[in-house]
Amino acid sequence: MKNYSIVRSGNEYIVQADEKSILKIASRRRAAKLITDAAELLVQRPAAAPVGDDTSIGCDSSAIADPSEVS
Repeated sequence: MKNYSIVRSGNEYIVQADEKSILKIASRRRAAKLITDAAELLVQRPAAAPVGDDTSIGCDSSAIADPSEVS
């Protein structure tokens, strides 16, 4: 996020990145703080997620109770 700006619109401030509006907020000071925080997060290295054959985001159907067995 190298090209950003904060534009006043009435009583609100609009944060723009590369001339695209991305955030509307009531405080200019808060908008500047959020931009600083976001820029710091973008610079940080992401944590490596373990990837393997056993890694899945699917549902484990054995963990779901069968409604016919519920008493």
